[in-house]
Amino acid sequence: MPGTEEEQPNRTDEGTDSGPPFADCVHCGEPTEYPADRPGALLCPYCEWLEAQRSACSG
Repeated sequence: MPGTEEEQPNRTDEGTDSGPPFADCVHCGEPTEYPADRPGALLCPYCEWLEAQRSACSG
C-alpha cells in the first residue's frame, strides 16, 4: 500500500522511554499517570473515575 510507507517514517515513539517508569494500576494493571516510586495504591484514570463514582453514590 503506498500510503502506509509514507506514514511510518513520520511516526515517532519518542517520549515513551523518556522519564520515570509508570506504576501499574492496583485494580486492572494498566499504566497509571504516576511514577513507579510514588507511594500508595495507585489507580489508572479509568479506575480512579470508577472509584469516584462509587464513593459519590454511597451516602
